[in-house]
Amino acid sequence: MNPIPELPDLSFTVSGRIARPRAEVYEAVADPEQLSRYFTTGGARGRLQAGEQVQWDFADFPGAFPVTVIEDEPPHRIVIEWDNAATTSEKGVTRVVFEFAPIDGDSRTLVTITESSWQLTPEGAKAAFGNCEGWTGMLTALKAWLEHGINLREGFYK
Repeated sequence: MNPIPELPDLSFTVSGRIARPRAEVYEAVADPEQLSRYFTTGGARGRLQAGEQVQWDFADFPGAFPVTVIEDEPPHRIVIEWDNAATTSEKGVTRVVFEFAPIDGDSRTLVTITESSWQLTPEGAKAAFGNCEGWTGMLTALKAWLEHGINLREGFYK
Protein backbone atom coordinates (compact mmCIF):
# COMPACT_ATOMS: atom_id res chain seq x y z
CA MET A 1 0.00 0.00 0.00
CA ASN A 2 1.33 3.44 -0.96
CA PRO A 3 1.42 6.02 1.82
CA ILE A 4 -0.62 9.17 1.27
CA PRO A 5 1.77 12.05 0.55
CA GLU A 6 1.82 14.99 2.97
CA LEU A 7 0.09 18.09 1.59
CA PRO A 8 1.87 21.38 2.30
CA ASP A 9 -1.27 23.39 1.48
CA LEU A 10 -4.48 23.29 -0.52
CA SER A 11 -4.58 24.34 -4.15
CA PHE A 12 -6.90 23.79 -7.07
CA THR A 13 -6.98 24.09 -10.84
CA VAL A 14 -9.99 24.74 -13.08
CA SER A 15 -10.02 25.06 -16.83
CA GLY A 16 -12.34 25.65 -19.76
CA ARG A 17 -12.26 26.12 -23.50
CA ILE A 18 -13.34 29.39 -25.11
CA ALA A 19 -14.13 29.54 -28.84
CA ARG A 20 -12.01 32.65 -29.46
CA PRO A 21 -8.33 33.23 -30.29
CA ARG A 22 -5.90 33.32 -27.35
CA ALA A 23 -5.07 37.05 -27.66
CA GLU A 24 -8.77 37.96 -27.52
CA VAL A 25 -9.39 35.76 -24.47
CA TYR A 26 -6.28 37.10 -22.70
CA GLU A 27 -7.43 40.66 -23.34
CA ALA A 28 -10.90 39.92 -21.93
CA VAL A 29 -9.22 39.03 -18.61
CA ALA A 30 -6.47 41.69 -18.57
CA ASP A 31 -8.62 44.67 -19.63
CA PRO A 32 -10.64 46.10 -16.71
CA GLU A 33 -13.41 47.40 -18.97
CA GLN A 34 -14.04 43.94 -20.41
CA LEU A 35 -13.63 42.15 -17.06
CA SER A 36 -16.30 44.47 -15.61
CA ARG A 37 -18.80 43.33 -18.24
CA TYR A 38 -18.94 39.68 -17.19
CA PHE A 39 -17.09 39.10 -13.87
CA THR A 40 -16.49 42.05 -11.53
CA THR A 41 -20.10 43.19 -11.14
CA GLY A 42 -19.04 46.33 -9.26
CA GLY A 43 -16.26 47.07 -11.73
CA ALA A 44 -12.55 46.49 -12.18
CA ARG A 45 -10.02 49.31 -11.91
CA GLY A 46 -6.58 48.91 -13.44
CA ARG A 47 -5.14 46.69 -16.13
CA LEU A 48 -3.56 43.39 -15.14
CA GLN A 49 0.08 44.36 -15.69
CA ALA A 50 3.06 43.28 -13.60
CA GLY A 51 3.76 45.59 -10.68
CA GLU A 52 0.26 47.08 -10.60
CA GLN A 53 -2.22 46.93 -7.75
CA VAL A 54 -5.72 46.91 -9.19
CA GLN A 55 -9.13 46.69 -7.59
CA TRP A 56 -11.95 44.26 -8.26
CA ASP A 57 -15.38 45.10 -6.87
CA PHE A 58 -18.17 42.54 -6.70
CA ALA A 59 -21.55 44.20 -6.17
CA ASP A 60 -22.98 40.80 -5.21
CA PHE A 61 -20.40 40.40 -2.40
CA PRO A 62 -19.74 43.37 -0.09
CA GLY A 63 -16.67 45.45 -0.73
CA ALA A 64 -13.84 45.70 -3.18
CA PHE A 65 -10.70 43.58 -3.26
CA PRO A 66 -7.16 44.79 -3.97
CA VAL A 67 -5.33 42.54 -6.42
CA THR A 68 -1.56 42.68 -6.94
CA VAL A 69 -0.31 41.71 -10.39
CA ILE A 70 2.91 39.72 -10.06
CA GLU A 71 3.46 38.78 -13.69
CA ASP A 72 1.94 39.36 -17.11
CA GLU A 73 3.12 37.68 -20.27
CA PRO A 74 0.63 38.53 -23.04
CA PRO A 75 -1.08 36.47 -24.37
CA HIS A 76 0.23 33.49 -22.37
CA ARG A 77 -0.03 34.08 -18.64
CA ILE A 78 -1.11 36.38 -15.79
CA VAL A 79 -0.17 35.89 -12.12
CA ILE A 80 -1.98 37.75 -9.33
CA GLU A 81 -2.01 37.67 -5.54
CA TRP A 82 -4.65 38.77 -3.09
CA ASP A 83 -5.05 38.83 0.67
CA ASN A 84 -6.62 36.08 2.71
CA ALA A 85 -6.34 35.11 6.37
CA ALA A 86 -6.49 31.35 5.64
CA THR A 87 -3.30 31.20 3.58
CA THR A 88 0.03 29.47 4.19
CA SER A 89 1.92 32.36 2.58
CA GLU A 90 4.10 34.47 4.86
CA LYS A 91 2.71 37.54 3.05
CA GLY A 92 -0.89 36.46 3.81
CA VAL A 93 -1.85 36.06 0.14
CA THR A 94 -2.97 33.38 -2.23
CA ARG A 95 -1.53 33.18 -5.73
CA VAL A 96 -3.68 32.82 -8.84
CA VAL A 97 -2.14 31.83 -12.17
CA PHE A 98 -4.09 32.27 -15.41
CA GLU A 99 -2.68 30.37 -18.41
CA PHE A 100 -3.93 30.79 -21.97
CA ALA A 101 -3.11 28.06 -24.52
CA PRO A 102 -4.17 28.12 -28.18
CA ILE A 103 -5.99 25.03 -29.41
CA ASP A 104 -7.43 24.05 -32.79
CA GLY A 105 -5.13 26.39 -34.70
CA ASP A 106 -5.88 29.24 -32.26
CA SER A 107 -9.57 29.21 -33.09
CA ARG A 108 -10.13 28.24 -29.44
CA THR A 109 -8.29 28.88 -26.18
CA LEU A 110 -7.78 26.62 -23.18
CA VAL A 111 -7.87 28.82 -20.07
CA THR A 112 -6.43 27.24 -16.92
CA ILE A 113 -6.67 28.93 -13.51
CA THR A 114 -4.71 27.63 -10.51
CA GLU A 115 -4.96 29.10 -7.03
CA SER A 116 -2.63 28.00 -4.25
CA SER A 117 -1.51 28.56 -0.67
CA TRP A 118 -4.63 27.67 1.31
CA GLN A 119 -4.20 26.36 4.87
CA LEU A 120 -5.08 22.74 5.66
CA THR A 121 -7.78 23.90 8.09
CA PRO A 122 -11.58 24.09 7.95
CA GLU A 123 -11.26 27.84 7.25
CA GLY A 124 -8.69 27.25 4.50
CA ALA A 125 -10.79 24.52 2.91
CA LYS A 126 -13.93 26.68 3.00
CA ALA A 127 -12.08 29.61 1.38
CA ALA A 128 -10.42 27.38 -1.24
CA PHE A 129 -13.68 25.65 -2.17
CA GLY A 130 -15.45 29.02 -2.39
CA ASN A 131 -12.77 30.45 -4.67
CA CYS A 132 -12.75 27.27 -6.77
CA GLU A 133 -16.48 27.82 -7.31
CA GLY A 134 -15.81 31.48 -8.09
CA TRP A 135 -13.12 30.79 -10.70
CA THR A 136 -15.28 28.11 -12.34
CA GLY A 137 -18.08 30.67 -12.52
CA MET A 138 -15.64 33.22 -13.97
CA LEU A 139 -14.64 30.80 -16.75
CA THR A 140 -18.28 30.05 -17.53
CA ALA A 141 -19.12 33.76 -17.58
CA LEU A 142 -16.07 34.49 -19.78
CA LYS A 143 -17.20 31.86 -22.29
CA ALA A 144 -20.79 33.13 -22.40
CA TRP A 145 -19.62 36.73 -22.74
CA LEU A 146 -17.03 36.21 -25.48
CA GLU A 147 -18.98 33.67 -27.49
CA HIS A 148 -22.52 35.01 -27.08
CA GLY A 149 -22.43 38.49 -25.47
CA ILE A 150 -24.36 37.24 -22.42
CA ASN A 151 -23.55 38.32 -18.83
CA LEU A 152 -24.22 35.17 -16.78
CA ARG A 153 -23.18 36.66 -13.45
CA GLU A 154 -25.72 39.48 -13.38
CA GLY A 155 -28.34 38.54 -10.79
CA PHE A 156 -26.81 35.11 -10.15
CA TYR A 157 -25.65 35.66 -6.56
CA LYS A 158 -28.12 38.33 -5.44
